[in-house]
Amino acid sequence: MPDETATPTAGSANKTDKAPSETTEAKPAPPVDDLVTTSQRLRIGRQVLKYTARAGRIVLREEVIEADEFKGLRPKAEVFVTAYTLDDATPQTRPVTFCFNGGPGSSSVWLHLGLLGPQRVLMGDAGELLPPPYGLADNPQTLLRYSDLVFIDPVSTGYSRPVEGGKPKDFHGYSGDLKAVGEVIRLWTTRNNRWMSPKFLTGESYGTLRAAALAEHLQNRYGMYLNGIALISAVLDMGTIRFTEGNDIPHPLFLPTYAAIANYHGLHGSRPLSDVLAEAEEFAERTYPWALARGARLSADERADVVATLARLTGLSEEYIDRVNLRVEHVRFFTELLRSRGLTVGRLDGRFTGWDRDGGAERYEQDPSYWAIHGPYAAAFNHYVRTDLGYSNDLPYEILTDRVQPWSYSEFEGRGVSVTDKLSTAMRANPHLKVHVACGYYDGATPYSAAEHTLARLQIPEELRSNIDVVYYESGHMMYVHEQSRVQQSRDLAAWIAAATT
Repeated sequence: MPDETATPTAGSANKTDKAPSETTEAKPAPPVDDLVTTSQRLRIGRQVLKYTARAGRIVLREEVIEADEFKGLRPKAEVFVTAYTLDDATPQTRPVTFCFNGGPGSSSVWLHLGLLGPQRVLMGDAGELLPPPYGLADNPQTLLRYSDLVFIDPVSTGYSRPVEGGKPKDFHGYSGDLKAVGEVIRLWTTRNNRWMSPKFLTGESYGTLRAAALAEHLQNRYGMYLNGIALISAVLDMGTIRFTEGNDIPHPLFLPTYAAIANYHGLHGSRPLSDVLAEAEEFAERTYPWALARGARLSADERADVVATLARLTGLSEEYIDRVNLRVEHVRFFTELLRSRGLTVGRLDGRFTGWDRDGGAERYEQDPSYWAIHGPYAAAFNHYVRTDLGYSNDLPYEILTDRVQPWSYSEFEGRGVSVTDKLSTAMRANPHLKVHVACGYYDGATPYSAAEHTLARLQIPEELRSNIDVVYYESGHMMYVHEQSRVQQSRDLAAWIAAATT
Protein backbone atom coordinates (compact mmCIF):
# COMPACT_ATOMS: atom_id res chain seq x y z
CA MET A 1 0.00 0.00 0.00
CA PRO A 2 1.26 3.56 -0.65
CA ASP A 3 2.47 5.77 2.19
CA GLU A 4 0.02 8.66 2.57
CA THR A 5 1.55 11.99 3.48
CA ALA A 6 -1.73 13.87 3.39
CA THR A 7 -5.26 12.51 3.60
CA PRO A 8 -7.95 15.18 3.61
CA THR A 9 -11.50 14.03 3.14
CA ALA A 10 -12.55 14.65 -0.45
CA GLY A 11 -15.59 16.82 -0.79
CA SER A 12 -15.38 18.09 2.81
CA ALA A 13 -14.60 21.60 1.62
CA ASN A 14 -18.25 22.21 0.85
CA LYS A 15 -19.39 21.49 4.43
CA THR A 16 -19.85 24.00 7.23
CA ASP A 17 -19.79 23.57 11.02
CA LYS A 18 -22.24 26.42 11.57
CA ALA A 19 -25.89 25.59 11.99
CA PRO A 20 -28.24 27.74 9.92
CA SER A 21 -30.18 30.32 11.84
CA GLU A 22 -33.92 30.45 11.78
CA THR A 23 -33.89 33.37 9.36
CA THR A 24 -30.64 32.96 7.37
CA GLU A 25 -29.53 29.90 5.49
CA ALA A 26 -25.85 29.12 6.11
CA LYS A 27 -23.55 29.53 3.14
CA PRO A 28 -21.27 26.67 2.20
CA ALA A 29 -17.60 27.11 2.98
CA PRO A 30 -15.60 28.13 -0.09
CA PRO A 31 -14.15 25.13 -1.91
CA VAL A 32 -10.50 24.23 -1.39
CA ASP A 33 -8.11 21.83 -3.07
CA ASP A 34 -8.44 18.30 -1.72
CA LEU A 35 -5.25 16.74 -3.13
CA VAL A 36 -3.94 13.53 -1.57
CA THR A 37 -0.20 12.86 -1.78
CA THR A 38 1.28 9.36 -1.74
CA SER A 39 4.77 7.94 -2.24
CA GLN A 40 4.95 5.18 -4.82
CA ARG A 41 7.42 2.70 -6.30
CA LEU A 42 7.48 0.82 -9.58
CA ARG A 43 9.99 -1.94 -10.24
CA ILE A 44 11.16 -2.18 -13.85
CA GLY A 45 13.63 -5.02 -14.13
CA ARG A 46 16.44 -4.13 -11.76
CA GLN A 47 15.45 -0.49 -11.64
CA VAL A 48 13.10 0.93 -9.02
CA LEU A 49 11.19 4.03 -10.07
CA LYS A 50 10.41 6.17 -7.02
CA TYR A 51 7.75 8.79 -7.61
CA THR A 52 5.12 10.92 -5.93
CA ALA A 53 1.45 10.75 -6.87
CA ARG A 54 -0.98 13.58 -6.14
CA ALA A 55 -4.65 13.03 -6.87
CA GLY A 56 -7.59 15.27 -6.13
CA ARG A 57 -9.55 18.31 -7.15
CA ILE A 58 -8.02 21.75 -7.59
CA VAL A 59 -10.20 24.84 -7.49
CA LEU A 60 -10.27 27.08 -10.54
CA ARG A 61 -11.02 30.73 -9.87
CA GLU A 62 -11.82 33.67 -12.09
CA GLU A 63 -11.04 37.35 -11.62
CA VAL A 64 -14.14 39.41 -10.82
CA ILE A 65 -14.34 43.01 -11.97
CA GLU A 66 -17.53 44.96 -11.23
CA ALA A 67 -18.12 48.62 -12.04
CA ASP A 68 -14.50 48.83 -13.16
CA GLU A 69 -13.36 47.65 -9.71
CA PHE A 70 -11.40 44.46 -8.99
CA LYS A 71 -13.38 42.31 -6.55
CA GLY A 72 -10.96 39.43 -6.14
CA LEU A 73 -11.14 35.81 -7.25
CA ARG A 74 -14.34 33.80 -7.42
CA PRO A 75 -14.27 29.96 -7.49
CA LYS A 76 -15.84 28.48 -10.59
CA ALA A 77 -14.92 24.79 -10.81
CA GLU A 78 -13.22 21.90 -9.05
CA VAL A 79 -11.12 19.90 -11.51
CA PHE A 80 -9.81 16.42 -10.78
CA VAL A 81 -6.14 15.95 -11.57
CA THR A 82 -3.74 13.04 -11.10
CA ALA A 83 -0.06 14.00 -11.23
CA TYR A 84 3.00 11.76 -11.12
CA THR A 85 6.42 13.32 -10.51
CA LEU A 86 9.67 11.41 -10.35
CA ASP A 87 11.51 11.75 -7.05
CA ASP A 88 15.06 13.14 -6.99
CA ALA A 89 14.71 14.63 -10.50
CA THR A 90 15.76 18.12 -11.53
CA PRO A 91 12.53 20.04 -12.31
CA GLN A 92 14.18 22.41 -14.77
CA THR A 93 15.34 19.59 -17.05
CA ARG A 94 12.62 17.04 -16.35
CA PRO A 95 9.84 17.07 -19.01
CA VAL A 96 6.20 17.22 -17.93
CA THR A 97 3.32 15.98 -20.09
CA PHE A 98 -0.28 17.14 -19.60
CA CYS A 99 -2.72 14.44 -20.74
CA PHE A 100 -6.43 14.30 -21.51
CA ASN A 101 -8.89 12.34 -23.58
CA GLY A 102 -11.77 13.67 -25.62
CA GLY A 103 -15.43 12.87 -26.13
CA PRO A 104 -16.37 15.64 -25.52
CA GLY A 105 -17.36 14.19 -22.18
CA SER A 106 -14.50 11.77 -21.58
CA SER A 107 -12.33 11.53 -18.52
CA SER A 108 -8.59 10.90 -18.90
CA VAL A 109 -8.88 7.29 -17.73
CA TRP A 110 -8.09 5.79 -21.15
CA LEU A 111 -4.65 7.35 -21.56
CA HIS A 112 -4.05 7.10 -17.82
CA LEU A 113 -4.63 3.38 -17.34
CA GLY A 114 -4.32 2.25 -20.95
CA LEU A 115 -1.01 3.66 -22.06
CA LEU A 116 0.86 6.32 -20.11
CA GLY A 117 0.45 5.81 -16.36
CA PRO A 118 2.44 3.57 -14.00
CA GLN A 119 -0.48 1.11 -13.78
CA ARG A 120 -2.47 -0.37 -16.66
CA VAL A 121 -5.73 -2.22 -17.19
CA LEU A 122 -5.80 -5.95 -17.83
CA MET A 123 -8.80 -6.64 -20.07
CA GLY A 124 -7.63 -8.87 -22.92
CA ASP A 125 -8.24 -7.97 -26.54
CA ALA A 126 -10.63 -8.55 -29.42
CA GLY A 127 -11.73 -12.18 -29.34
CA GLU A 128 -9.87 -12.81 -26.07
CA LEU A 129 -11.59 -10.55 -23.53
CA LEU A 130 -11.11 -11.33 -19.85
CA PRO A 131 -14.18 -11.74 -17.60
CA PRO A 132 -15.10 -9.30 -14.81
CA PRO A 133 -13.74 -8.04 -12.45
CA TYR A 134 -10.68 -7.64 -14.77
CA GLY A 135 -7.40 -6.47 -13.29
CA LEU A 136 -4.54 -4.00 -12.92
CA ALA A 137 -0.82 -4.51 -13.40
CA ASP A 138 2.40 -2.52 -13.25
CA ASN A 139 3.18 -0.74 -16.50
CA PRO A 140 6.93 -1.02 -17.13
CA GLN A 141 6.46 0.93 -20.38
CA THR A 142 5.00 3.96 -18.55
CA LEU A 143 5.94 7.34 -19.96
CA LEU A 144 6.78 8.36 -16.38
CA ARG A 145 10.23 6.94 -17.06
CA TYR A 146 10.84 9.87 -19.41
CA SER A 147 8.40 12.59 -18.33
CA ASP A 148 6.34 13.63 -15.34
CA LEU A 149 2.64 13.15 -16.05
CA VAL A 150 -0.45 15.24 -15.26
CA PHE A 151 -3.85 13.74 -16.16
CA ILE A 152 -6.70 16.23 -16.39
CA ASP A 153 -10.44 15.46 -16.28
CA PRO A 154 -12.38 18.36 -17.85
CA VAL A 155 -15.41 19.73 -16.01
CA SER A 156 -18.31 17.24 -15.71
CA THR A 157 -15.99 14.28 -16.41
CA GLY A 158 -14.29 12.15 -13.77
CA TYR A 159 -14.78 13.87 -10.41
CA SER A 160 -14.61 17.36 -11.95
CA ARG A 161 -17.62 19.59 -11.38
CA PRO A 162 -18.59 23.26 -11.31
CA VAL A 163 -18.61 24.74 -7.80
CA GLU A 164 -21.89 24.73 -5.94
CA GLY A 165 -24.19 27.16 -7.70
CA GLY A 166 -22.04 27.13 -10.83
CA LYS A 167 -23.36 26.48 -14.33
CA PRO A 168 -22.07 23.34 -16.05
CA LYS A 169 -22.89 24.72 -19.49
CA ASP A 170 -20.18 27.37 -19.01
CA PHE A 171 -17.67 24.55 -19.53
CA HIS A 172 -19.59 22.48 -22.07
CA GLY A 173 -18.26 24.04 -25.22
CA TYR A 174 -15.13 24.74 -27.21
CA SER A 175 -14.04 27.99 -25.53
CA GLY A 176 -15.15 27.24 -21.97
CA ASP A 177 -13.43 23.88 -22.03
CA LEU A 178 -10.27 25.31 -23.59
CA LYS A 179 -9.92 28.07 -21.02
CA ALA A 180 -10.56 25.74 -18.08
CA VAL A 181 -8.03 23.10 -19.16
CA GLY A 182 -5.53 25.85 -20.01
CA GLU A 183 -5.98 27.33 -16.53
CA VAL A 184 -5.32 23.93 -14.94
CA ILE A 185 -2.07 23.67 -16.90
CA ARG A 186 -1.00 27.19 -15.90
CA LEU A 187 -1.85 26.63 -12.23
CA TRP A 188 -0.03 23.29 -12.00
CA THR A 189 3.02 24.63 -13.80
CA THR A 190 3.19 27.71 -11.57
CA ARG A 191 2.54 25.99 -8.25
CA ASN A 192 5.12 23.30 -8.97
CA ASN A 193 7.76 25.73 -10.28
CA ARG A 194 7.87 24.06 -13.71
CA TRP A 195 7.93 27.02 -16.08
CA MET A 196 11.47 26.10 -17.12
CA SER A 197 10.65 22.42 -17.68
CA PRO A 198 10.15 21.03 -21.21
CA LYS A 199 6.36 20.86 -21.59
CA PHE A 200 4.20 18.57 -23.72
CA LEU A 201 0.50 17.96 -24.33
CA THR A 202 -0.95 14.55 -25.16
CA GLY A 203 -4.56 14.42 -26.32
CA GLU A 204 -6.72 11.68 -27.73
CA SER A 205 -9.72 12.03 -30.08
CA TYR A 206 -11.50 15.35 -29.28
CA GLY A 207 -8.53 15.83 -26.98
CA THR A 208 -6.39 16.32 -30.11
CA LEU A 209 -8.59 19.22 -31.20
CA ARG A 210 -8.26 20.58 -27.66
CA ALA A 211 -4.47 20.07 -27.65
CA ALA A 212 -3.95 21.82 -30.97
CA ALA A 213 -6.04 24.80 -29.84
CA LEU A 214 -4.31 24.84 -26.44
CA ALA A 215 -0.89 25.12 -28.08
CA GLU A 216 -1.98 28.46 -29.53
CA HIS A 217 -4.04 29.50 -26.46
CA LEU A 218 -1.22 28.88 -23.97
CA GLN A 219 1.17 30.88 -26.14
CA ASN A 220 -1.13 33.86 -26.59
CA ARG A 221 -2.72 33.96 -23.13
CA TYR A 222 0.20 33.06 -20.87
CA GLY A 223 3.33 33.11 -23.03
CA MET A 224 3.72 29.39 -22.40
CA TYR A 225 5.50 27.81 -25.36
CA LEU A 226 5.47 24.03 -25.65
CA ASN A 227 8.07 21.56 -26.80
CA GLY A 228 5.53 19.26 -28.40
CA ILE A 229 2.01 17.95 -28.69
CA ALA A 230 1.07 14.31 -29.24
CA LEU A 231 -2.18 13.77 -31.14
CA ILE A 232 -3.54 10.25 -30.64
CA SER A 233 -6.42 9.33 -32.98
CA ALA A 234 -6.49 12.85 -34.29
CA VAL A 235 -9.35 15.03 -35.48
CA LEU A 236 -8.53 18.68 -36.07
CA ASP A 237 -11.25 19.40 -38.63
CA MET A 238 -14.71 18.07 -37.79
CA GLY A 239 -15.75 18.36 -41.42
CA THR A 240 -13.51 15.40 -42.24
CA ILE A 241 -15.50 12.99 -40.05
CA ARG A 242 -19.07 14.31 -40.04
CA PHE A 243 -21.42 12.70 -42.54
CA THR A 244 -23.72 15.68 -43.02
CA GLU A 245 -25.93 16.37 -46.00
CA GLY A 246 -23.91 17.78 -48.88
CA ASN A 247 -20.52 17.04 -47.30
CA ASP A 248 -18.79 14.38 -49.40
CA ILE A 249 -15.35 14.86 -47.82
CA PRO A 250 -15.64 12.03 -45.23
CA HIS A 251 -16.58 9.32 -47.72
CA PRO A 252 -13.16 8.98 -49.39
CA LEU A 253 -11.36 9.58 -46.09
CA PHE A 254 -13.14 6.66 -44.40
CA LEU A 255 -12.65 4.27 -47.32
CA PRO A 256 -9.16 2.98 -46.40
CA THR A 257 -10.39 2.31 -42.85
CA TYR A 258 -13.42 0.41 -44.20
CA ALA A 259 -11.03 -1.63 -46.35
CA ALA A 260 -8.75 -2.35 -43.37
CA ILE A 261 -11.68 -3.57 -41.26
CA ALA A 262 -13.02 -5.72 -44.09
CA ASN A 263 -9.56 -7.21 -44.51
CA TYR A 264 -9.29 -7.96 -40.78
CA HIS A 265 -12.53 -9.93 -40.94
CA GLY A 266 -11.36 -12.03 -43.89
CA LEU A 267 -13.33 -10.37 -46.68
CA HIS A 268 -10.27 -9.96 -48.90
CA GLY A 269 -9.11 -13.54 -48.75
CA SER A 270 -5.37 -13.78 -48.20
CA ARG A 271 -4.49 -10.30 -49.45
CA PRO A 272 -2.01 -8.53 -47.15
CA LEU A 273 -3.32 -5.45 -45.38
CA SER A 274 -0.65 -3.30 -47.01
CA ASP A 275 -1.85 -4.22 -50.51
CA VAL A 276 -5.48 -3.51 -49.67
CA LEU A 277 -4.63 -0.15 -48.11
CA ALA A 278 -2.49 0.88 -51.07
CA GLU A 279 -5.38 0.23 -53.48
CA ALA A 280 -7.94 1.91 -51.20
CA GLU A 281 -5.78 4.99 -50.68
CA GLU A 282 -5.14 5.40 -54.40
CA PHE A 283 -8.84 5.08 -55.23
CA ALA A 284 -9.85 7.39 -52.35
CA GLU A 285 -7.45 10.11 -53.41
CA ARG A 286 -8.23 10.11 -57.13
CA THR A 287 -11.23 8.32 -58.66
CA TYR A 288 -13.64 8.30 -55.71
CA PRO A 289 -13.78 12.10 -55.07
CA TRP A 290 -14.09 12.67 -58.80
CA ALA A 291 -16.99 10.21 -59.04
CA LEU A 292 -18.84 11.80 -56.10
CA ALA A 293 -18.36 15.24 -57.61
CA ARG A 294 -19.69 14.06 -60.98
CA GLY A 295 -22.95 12.84 -59.48
CA ALA A 296 -25.57 12.18 -62.15
CA ARG A 297 -23.02 13.11 -64.82
CA LEU A 298 -21.33 9.72 -64.40
CA SER A 299 -21.98 7.40 -67.30
CA ALA A 300 -23.53 4.01 -66.56
CA ASP A 301 -20.20 2.28 -67.20
CA GLU A 302 -18.28 4.73 -64.99
CA ARG A 303 -20.76 4.28 -62.17
CA ALA A 304 -20.65 0.50 -62.50
CA ASP A 305 -16.84 0.55 -62.24
CA VAL A 306 -16.96 2.70 -59.11
CA VAL A 307 -19.62 0.48 -57.53
CA ALA A 308 -17.57 -2.64 -58.24
CA THR A 309 -14.39 -1.15 -56.77
CA LEU A 310 -16.12 0.14 -53.64
CA ALA A 311 -17.78 -3.23 -53.10
CA ARG A 312 -14.49 -5.09 -53.46
CA LEU A 313 -12.65 -2.77 -51.06
CA THR A 314 -15.36 -2.41 -48.40
CA GLY A 315 -16.63 -5.99 -48.42
CA LEU A 316 -20.18 -4.74 -48.98
CA SER A 317 -22.37 -5.92 -51.82
CA GLU A 318 -22.62 -4.01 -55.09
CA GLU A 319 -26.38 -3.78 -54.54
CA TYR A 320 -25.82 -2.03 -51.21
CA ILE A 321 -23.23 0.38 -52.63
CA ASP A 322 -25.60 1.25 -55.47
CA ARG A 323 -28.59 1.75 -53.12
CA VAL A 324 -26.69 4.23 -50.92
CA ASN A 325 -25.60 6.16 -54.01
CA LEU A 326 -21.88 5.39 -53.55
CA ARG A 327 -21.91 6.98 -50.09
CA VAL A 328 -21.35 4.62 -47.16
CA GLU A 329 -21.97 6.32 -43.80
CA HIS A 330 -19.74 4.89 -41.07
CA VAL A 331 -22.28 3.54 -38.52
CA ARG A 332 -24.25 2.01 -41.39
CA PHE A 333 -21.03 0.33 -42.51
CA PHE A 334 -20.38 -1.12 -39.06
CA THR A 335 -23.94 -2.44 -38.98
CA GLU A 336 -23.96 -3.84 -42.52
CA LEU A 337 -20.48 -5.38 -42.97
CA LEU A 338 -21.01 -8.67 -41.09
CA ARG A 339 -24.80 -8.73 -41.12
CA SER A 340 -24.76 -12.13 -42.83
CA ARG A 341 -22.89 -13.51 -39.79
CA GLY A 342 -25.33 -11.88 -37.36
CA LEU A 343 -22.64 -9.49 -36.11
CA THR A 344 -21.97 -5.78 -35.86
CA VAL A 345 -18.51 -4.22 -36.02
CA GLY A 346 -16.86 -1.76 -33.64
CA ARG A 347 -16.59 1.93 -34.42
CA LEU A 348 -13.79 2.73 -32.00
CA ASP A 349 -12.03 -0.48 -33.00
CA GLY A 350 -13.21 -2.44 -36.03
CA ARG A 351 -11.55 -5.62 -34.80
CA PHE A 352 -14.32 -6.05 -32.20
CA THR A 353 -17.70 -7.55 -33.03
CA GLY A 354 -21.02 -7.78 -31.19
CA TRP A 355 -24.68 -8.74 -31.48
CA ASP A 356 -27.70 -6.50 -31.86
CA ARG A 357 -31.23 -7.41 -30.82
CA ASP A 358 -32.47 -6.58 -34.33
CA GLY A 359 -30.54 -8.22 -37.15
CA GLY A 360 -32.31 -6.04 -39.69
CA ALA A 361 -31.57 -2.66 -38.13
CA GLU A 362 -29.94 0.00 -40.27
CA ARG A 363 -27.82 1.29 -37.37
CA TYR A 364 -26.54 -0.72 -34.42
CA GLU A 365 -27.76 0.03 -30.90
CA GLN A 366 -24.27 0.38 -29.43
CA ASP A 367 -20.62 0.22 -30.46
CA PRO A 368 -19.42 -3.28 -29.48
CA SER A 369 -15.84 -2.06 -29.03
CA TYR A 370 -17.00 0.49 -26.43
CA TRP A 371 -18.98 -2.20 -24.65
CA ALA A 372 -15.79 -4.24 -24.47
CA ILE A 373 -13.58 -1.56 -22.92
CA HIS A 374 -15.94 0.46 -20.71
CA GLY A 375 -16.31 -2.10 -17.91
CA PRO A 376 -12.60 -2.91 -17.45
CA TYR A 377 -11.55 0.73 -17.31
CA ALA A 378 -14.37 1.73 -14.94
CA ALA A 379 -13.58 -1.11 -12.53
CA ALA A 380 -9.84 -0.50 -12.67
CA PHE A 381 -9.99 3.23 -11.99
CA ASN A 382 -12.59 3.10 -9.22
CA HIS A 383 -10.40 0.55 -7.45
CA TYR A 384 -7.06 2.22 -8.16
CA VAL A 385 -8.02 5.77 -7.15
CA ARG A 386 -8.99 4.62 -3.65
CA THR A 387 -6.55 1.82 -2.88
CA ASP A 388 -3.40 3.13 -4.55
CA LEU A 389 -3.91 6.90 -4.79
CA GLY A 390 -5.76 7.17 -1.47
CA TYR A 391 -8.47 9.47 -2.81
CA SER A 392 -12.15 9.00 -1.99
CA ASN A 393 -15.21 10.82 -3.28
CA ASP A 394 -18.88 9.83 -3.24
CA LEU A 395 -19.49 11.36 -6.64
CA PRO A 396 -19.62 8.86 -9.50
CA TYR A 397 -16.43 8.95 -11.54
CA GLU A 398 -17.78 9.87 -14.98
CA ILE A 399 -15.79 7.74 -17.42
CA LEU A 400 -17.57 9.01 -20.54
CA THR A 401 -20.68 11.10 -20.02
CA ASP A 402 -23.33 12.65 -22.24
CA ARG A 403 -24.05 15.27 -19.57
CA VAL A 404 -21.85 17.69 -21.50
CA GLN A 405 -24.28 17.62 -24.41
CA PRO A 406 -25.26 19.69 -26.24
CA TRP A 407 -21.63 20.75 -26.70
CA SER A 408 -21.38 24.34 -27.88
CA TYR A 409 -19.45 25.30 -30.99
CA SER A 410 -20.93 28.79 -31.07
CA GLU A 411 -17.53 30.24 -31.96
CA PHE A 412 -17.76 28.47 -35.31
CA GLU A 413 -21.27 29.56 -36.25
CA GLY A 414 -21.61 29.68 -40.01
CA ARG A 415 -18.40 27.75 -40.65
CA GLY A 416 -16.86 24.37 -40.02
CA VAL A 417 -15.32 23.36 -36.70
CA SER A 418 -11.58 23.29 -37.32
CA VAL A 419 -8.46 24.21 -35.33
CA THR A 420 -6.00 23.82 -38.19
CA ASP A 421 -5.48 27.58 -38.12
CA LYS A 422 -4.66 27.41 -34.39
CA LEU A 423 -2.08 24.65 -34.85
CA SER A 424 -0.59 26.40 -37.88
CA THR A 425 -0.25 29.64 -35.92
CA ALA A 426 1.34 27.86 -32.94
CA MET A 427 3.89 26.15 -35.19
CA ARG A 428 4.78 29.34 -37.06
CA ALA A 429 5.18 31.28 -33.79
CA ASN A 430 7.19 28.48 -32.17
CA PRO A 431 9.26 26.73 -34.87
CA HIS A 432 10.57 24.29 -32.26
CA LEU A 433 7.11 22.84 -31.61
CA LYS A 434 7.08 19.13 -32.49
CA VAL A 435 3.87 17.32 -33.43
CA HIS A 436 3.49 13.55 -33.05
CA VAL A 437 0.42 11.93 -34.63
CA ALA A 438 -0.65 8.35 -33.85
CA CYS A 439 -3.19 6.57 -36.06
CA GLY A 440 -4.93 3.19 -35.88
CA TYR A 441 -5.79 1.42 -39.13
CA TYR A 442 -9.00 0.01 -37.59
CA ASP A 443 -10.14 3.29 -36.03
CA GLY A 444 -13.62 4.00 -37.41
CA ALA A 445 -14.13 7.15 -35.31
CA THR A 446 -11.16 9.25 -36.45
CA PRO A 447 -9.79 7.50 -39.56
CA TYR A 448 -6.13 7.85 -40.38
CA SER A 449 -6.76 9.25 -43.87
CA ALA A 450 -8.69 12.16 -42.34
CA ALA A 451 -5.67 13.01 -40.19
CA GLU A 452 -3.38 12.85 -43.23
CA HIS A 453 -5.77 15.04 -45.20
CA THR A 454 -5.82 17.68 -42.46
CA LEU A 455 -2.08 17.69 -41.77
CA ALA A 456 -1.34 18.19 -45.47
CA ARG A 457 -3.36 21.40 -45.36
CA LEU A 458 -1.70 23.08 -42.40
CA GLN A 459 -0.66 26.61 -43.30
CA ILE A 460 3.00 26.28 -42.37
CA PRO A 461 6.22 26.75 -44.35
CA GLU A 462 7.76 23.66 -45.88
CA GLU A 463 10.70 23.69 -43.48
CA LEU A 464 8.34 23.13 -40.52
CA ARG A 465 6.79 19.97 -41.98
CA SER A 466 9.73 17.95 -40.65
CA ASN A 467 8.43 18.83 -37.16
CA ILE A 468 5.49 16.49 -37.78
CA ASP A 469 5.80 12.72 -37.58
CA VAL A 470 2.97 10.25 -38.13
CA VAL A 471 2.98 6.64 -36.92
CA TYR A 472 0.49 3.85 -37.63
CA TYR A 473 -0.69 0.82 -35.65
CA GLU A 474 -2.72 -2.26 -36.54
CA SER A 475 -5.29 -1.37 -33.92
CA GLY A 476 -8.18 1.01 -33.35
CA HIS A 477 -9.00 4.33 -31.69
CA MET A 478 -7.46 3.24 -28.38
CA MET A 479 -4.62 1.48 -30.16
CA TYR A 480 -3.06 0.49 -26.82
CA VAL A 481 -5.85 -2.07 -26.29
CA HIS A 482 -3.82 -4.20 -28.72
CA GLU A 483 -0.77 -5.40 -26.77
CA GLN A 484 1.80 -5.21 -29.56
CA SER A 485 0.59 -1.72 -30.44
CA ARG A 486 0.70 -0.65 -26.79
CA VAL A 487 4.32 -1.68 -26.39
CA GLN A 488 5.37 -0.11 -29.68
CA GLN A 489 3.43 3.09 -29.01
CA SER A 490 5.10 3.42 -25.63
CA ARG A 491 8.50 3.18 -27.33
CA ASP A 492 7.48 5.68 -30.00
CA LEU A 493 6.32 8.26 -27.46
CA ALA A 494 9.44 7.83 -25.33
CA ALA A 495 11.66 8.34 -28.37
CA TRP A 496 9.64 11.39 -29.44
CA ILE A 497 9.88 13.02 -25.98
CA ALA A 498 13.63 12.40 -25.94
CA ALA A 499 14.13 13.85 -29.42
CA ALA A 500 12.00 16.92 -28.65
CA THR A 501 14.00 17.79 -25.53
CA THR A 502 17.51 17.53 -27.01
